[in-house]
Amino acid sequence: MRSITTLELQYAHRFYGFQGEAMYLHGHTGILTIEVEDDITPMVNMVYPCNEIKKVAWDILRNFDHALVLREDDPLLPAILDVYDRQNIRLGHPLNTMKGEAFCTPLAVAYPNCRLVVTKESMTVEGMIKIVYDLLKDKLPIAKLTFSSGVNMASQCYEIHKHLDKCPVCGVALGENGKCPKCGWKKK
Repeated sequence: MRSITTLELQYAHRFYGFQGEAMYLHGHTGILTIEVEDDITPMVNMVYPCNEIKKVAWDILRNFDHALVLREDDPLLPAILDVYDRQNIRLGHPLNTMKGEAFCTPLAVAYPNCRLVVTKESMTVEGMIKIVYDLLKDKLPIAKLTFSSGVNMASQCYEIHKHLDKCPVCGVALGENGKCPKCGWKKK
């Protein structure tokens, strides 16, 4: 069975090297749908609490919200960073409170202090799905991701290779120490 949740991401990007309207810097509201598959946890009667799926995902994906997403070879990138340096905001600002966990993967690097994500490929809806799966595959048993942005939408299904060891009280994944990070229940 599956538990399904959605997240909304506001971001700006462009397709460097693309011939068409998307070559210009522009913004989107993206909708990410995450489908998690596992056995139903008996006491809580759900696969995984949807608000907890959202929390796990949001801790990392908030880096994309109200952020600029540029490909690593985009000539706008050095110009943006130069402006941030001149404004003394590249290393952060007290008003920048929407920061997620920094990450560095082969597909993308997040710079939370300057609200920037640098990608290996253009951030199409397909590219976003690849990035999200790479970031969350070890945290959630993802069965399917769908991402829509404007009129564009893509979806990818995944085979589940691992089931989570979940808390019988609240249904969230247990930490490495066998302790529930939400309610404190500990596996004996």
